[in-house]
Amino acid sequence: LMKFSMSGQLYRGSKPVMWSVVERTALAEAEIEYHDVESEAIWVKFPVVDSLAQSDRRKGFASSMDDAFDDAEEKQRNLLCASIVIWTTTPWTIPANRAIAFSSKLSYGLYEVSEAENDFGPQPGEKLIFADALADECAVKAKLTFNRLYDVTGGELASMTCTHPLAGLGGGYDFPVPLLDGDHVTDEAGTGFVHSAPGHGADDFEIWSSSARELEARGIDTSIPFSVDDAGYYTKEVPGFGPSAPDGAARIIDNKGKKGDANKRVIAALIEKGNLFARGRIKHSYPHSWRSKKPIIFRNTPQWFVHMDKELDGLAFDFETGEQHAEAGVAKPDTLRTRALKAIDNTRFVPASRQNRLRAMIENRPDWVLSRQRAWGVPISVFVHRETGEILKDKAVNARILEAFYAEGADAWFADGASTRFLEGVENASEYEQVTDILDVWFDSGSTHAFVLRNKEKWPHVKWPASLYLEGSDQHRGWFHSSLLESCGTTGRAPYDAVLTNGFTMDAKGRKMSKSIGNTVAPQDIVRQYGADILRLWTASVDYWDDQRLGDEAIKTNVETYRKLRNSFRFLLGNLAHYSAGDDVDFADMPELEHLMLSRIAALDKVVRQAYRDFDYKKVVSALSNFMNLELSAFYFDVRKDALYCDPASSITRRSALTVLNELFNCLTTWLAPILVFTMEEIWLERFPGKNSSVHLQLFPTIPADWANTELEEKWAKIRAVRKVVTGALEIERKNKTIGSSLEAAPKVYITDSNLCVAIHGQDMAEISITSDVEIVQGEGPLEAFRLDEVPGVSVVFARATGKRCARSWKISPDVGTDLEYPDLSPRDAQAMREREQGSTVVLGA
Repeated sequence: LMKFSMSGQLYRGSKPVMWSVVERTALAEAEIEYHDVESEAIWVKFPVVDSLAQSDRRKGFASSMDDAFDDAEEKQRNLLCASIVIWTTTPWTIPANRAIAFSSKLSYGLYEVSEAENDFGPQPGEKLIFADALADECAVKAKLTFNRLYDVTGGELASMTCTHPLAGLGGGYDFPVPLLDGDHVTDEAGTGFVHSAPGHGADDFEIWSSSARELEARGIDTSIPFSVDDAGYYTKEVPGFGPSAPDGAARIIDNKGKKGDANKRVIAALIEKGNLFARGRIKHSYPHSWRSKKPIIFRNTPQWFVHMDKELDGLAFDFETGEQHAEAGVAKPDTLRTRALKAIDNTRFVPASRQNRLRAMIENRPDWVLSRQRAWGVPISVFVHRETGEILKDKAVNARILEAFYAEGADAWFADGASTRFLEGVENASEYEQVTDILDVWFDSGSTHAFVLRNKEKWPHVKWPASLYLEGSDQHRGWFHSSLLESCGTTGRAPYDAVLTNGFTMDAKGRKMSKSIGNTVAPQDIVRQYGADILRLWTASVDYWDDQRLGDEAIKTNVETYRKLRNSFRFLLGNLAHYSAGDDVDFADMPELEHLMLSRIAALDKVVRQAYRDFDYKKVVSALSNFMNLELSAFYFDVRKDALYCDPASSITRRSALTVLNELFNCLTTWLAPILVFTMEEIWLERFPGKNSSVHLQLFPTIPADWANTELEEKWAKIRAVRKVVTGALEIERKNKTIGSSLEAAPKVYITDSNLCVAIHGQDMAEISITSDVEIVQGEGPLEAFRLDEVPGVSVVFARATGKRCARSWKISPDVGTDLEYPDLSPRDAQAMREREQGSTVVLGA
């Protein structure tokens, strides 16, 4: 705060601010939420009384006698007896009206009423001005018909002056109402004209203030009245509705947030004056305080602000020395707004779309309202001159205030004798008064980067700026926003390198959770029933940066995902119980299928690392669960079960598979550890028990570059396509109860696609298809052969395997029984048993 004060960015001004009557305080945008309400809508006539163009036109045509002069005079006479019609959903602001806004980009016309069917409002012969695009809609609202007489140009509108529709009421409102060209005026709704009460709206204030010099030159008073007090009553500056009115002061909103009598009394006065064109009701979004949940009003009050567009002269503050310094590379003009926009461009946003959201807020926001009128909070600790209003900029005074705050807290500001204590030694100290307003709480939270990240004495290893700010999507208007402005104003840059936004958790129907509705889902209930990792898995598997629905079905889906993942690890642990690092197989000596798995690990390593860097946990879960379910459980584990369970311990295939399973275990546990923290720790300790053992002490494994082989992956995609047709054919036979196991089959596979033939050449398709045998035939299969549309060029004819069933592997083969020592086994299985009985030094288990 003192840095903003010393740099001249802090000022006390009078502007319309969002005001909570219920809470008796100004509110910032971050404290506002919008709710749909039904409001009274009125259309009001402002009679035209003067036009600067009239005298100019007479001068231009003074010596002319042609028809153009007569036409112009006729049009001018019609304009001077017409009325501008405005539309508003806040009738109570009409007494504070000082101008009418129009847009020179729109088309306007002068209309004459021909028929009227209303109890009040315009009558036949009256002339009215509307935006052409909205004229018919306005006629319907007032139950009348009219004829268009003339175009009305932007220049003609700008030269007009109207009378106030309440002129003469209570002896007031006898001032001119000018027309001002405004960019905020559209023809999407209303009349094409916007009534401007500069004390009750930001756009109204801006257009009135920016036109002040021009208006003053026309003799128009540009002061802005304080028309509503802090309790929502009209003040004495509102004739006919203030404290001296016969019915007392009208009220806009009462202490409970309900509408007062102001709208009703203003509408009645407009009808009495004959200037109510039409009335109706409209449902629209209206700002409410997020604390009281009650509607707010815009009210002109003296408040403390921070300039958004005042030149900073390229200066920033050094937190270490407390001195200003030149900020290198600052764009011109160097204002808080330009600094913040530049900082947004230099900040990483997750998701990236949130950058535009914060940028739009900064681009369009007004000056920052810092002050609040409450009895508690952090004070705006400045002194101002009683006559000039200038802030006292005294380093010695600031130092005393800081010292007192560190020792006694913010209460030191409100203690008896505080003013005398802090102003000691200041010349003419009695001429300064102590500010009693407090700071917006968002200013407090927005300064956390300064007193946490830059407190080197307490946290010497913490760096500034922060690597990441993480909060909900509502914080674009809150913490992200205030932190950005405070840091840019005092240091010249954002206090963070990246901003990550999460959405909110809704119920299963997409509704906000509420105790009154009874739709809350307590995290502890999910943890108690399913375990913490189920909840963590759900959180990581959704697009958490958007609002998410949480219900029983969502949890059950993740329970099933979790069960499948756990089963994959159960397979890994069971087989790795027989693993010994000394029996690893070198990469070059491994079978091609193991090369494929290692290539997939290499590809996944890139995906997982990048997803974690991108905070894209859904991609981590999706990539790993798909890999473990579709490529491991449904393919690799399925194919290699036979070798792992039945090959001799010395088998290169079995040892290679165990080597790959070890790599899979190390990668999968560490990749999933940030998400399934308890499960991965349990699995890791099952294999590597010990007091100092933990998966959370492991780094992601470094993957050798030569594991990656995209050509091999493409080749095996073709092999798996052929396998898919084979398993599809066998599934039909299984459903028909022709076979019970795929090992009972020895299908004949017909292939016409030469690329597929090349891919499967040299492969053991029986092992890959988990059958006892496979016959490959190059050529077209018979009509009755099984085919899949997604794998053209492949057809399968079922055939039974011939021979005897091996008692160990269950494969059917003619060579079962050829080993006399083991007559019920195949030669491969007989060798495995022989090694086991002989106690081979390479035995890893059977």
